[in-house]
Amino acid sequence: MEKETKKVHTNIGKEDSFGGLNMPIYHSAAFGFPSAKAMADAFVGRSDAPTYSRVANPTVSFFEERVKQLSGAKNVFAFNSGMAAISNAMIALTASGKNIVTSAHLFGNTVSLLKNTLGRFGVETRFVDLLDPEAVTSAIDENTAFVFLEIITNPQMEVADIRSLSAITREKKIPLIADTTIIPFTQFSASELGVDIEVLSSTKYISGSASSLGGLVIDYGNFPQLYRSLKFELLYNLGSYMTPQVAFMQTLGLETVDLRYKVQADNALELAKRLKETPGIQDVNYVGLEDNPFHELAKAQFGGTFGAMLTIDLEDKQKCYEFIDHLQLISRATNLFDSKSLAIHPASTIFGAFAGSQRRAMNVRDNTIRLSIGMESVNDLYEDIVQALGNNI
Repeated sequence: MEKETKKVHTNIGKEDSFGGLNMPIYHSAAFGFPSAKAMADAFVGRSDAPTYSRVANPTVSFFEERVKQLSGAKNVFAFNSGMAAISNAMIALTASGKNIVTSAHLFGNTVSLLKNTLGRFGVETRFVDLLDPEAVTSAIDENTAFVFLEIITNPQMEVADIRSLSAITREKKIPLIADTTIIPFTQFSASELGVDIEVLSSTKYISGSASSLGGLVIDYGNFPQLYRSLKFELLYNLGSYMTPQVAFMQTLGLETVDLRYKVQADNALELAKRLKETPGIQDVNYVGLEDNPFHELAKAQFGGTFGAMLTIDLEDKQKCYEFIDHLQLISRATNLFDSKSLAIHPASTIFGAFAGSQRRAMNVRDNTIRLSIGMESVNDLYEDIVQALGNNI
């Protein structure tokens, strides 16, 4: 079946008693077994029967299977947030004395996870310029666990050459992990670019209308340690598995994700073009703009689509605050890729716990506003931005 069909047709595995066309929500913590042997087989992985909803639930397994079919992955694990997906994948592949190679231009909580949380347990993070292959190669040694990147960094909008990074990690025989949240995994093939493991927040495009929190680890099977550690250790020990209620909602969200995404991405591109010519805006950063320094690389890697996030630079922090306060349609909120458009000042919120010198090193500027573009009329969005700017100029 083609992708469009797979999004709405996934074999439930067992016939439903009532012939339901949707996978039911299994509101059950535990599951019974016909025999002691059947129970033992399930607990040690000799069968795929669910044991306990902290580690396996039929509704969640169905969601994982649908993602698996759409992505072509060998294994998929669903977690209760994007950060849970990132942290579980990282913990599965690293240990005290190991190091991680990545960029400082990442989402604030990811940086905090690397520097503070994992650092406290003896894992070193080596922040390098992922746009410089020599710097990446030099940073890798025999204790490097993996290289990690965001496919389009949040909020810097930086794009690394994934194939180039993959060539390095393949030579070094270490995984390349990519956070692909910014563009739906259904829009391009991360594995064809050389990504070994995708991590993403399914809270974003997949959930639709910000209905639920979730995260995914999409494993292409090149490093079996990940599967073994997640399946037989971390799901049991960390307790961050997705709930069946969320899996049901996000299974439905997958059916329409590409339809919604097209509207959002088209809106983002059109809005970025208009805002470049709008008085009061100093700069517009969106990789879909032809004069963006990462445009051609992003176009080649992601099949001509560029996501639904853009940033604008105003005169200073005060102008940013005034602009945000005067918005009438666009919501003042965190999150990305809700069906509704959102605005936030990253430096004082997502990166608010970092010192000014740290933010500058991460290229998070005080005069930048991040916009997540939704499904509203692009004309209405533009008018809201113009009127908010009009109160500033």
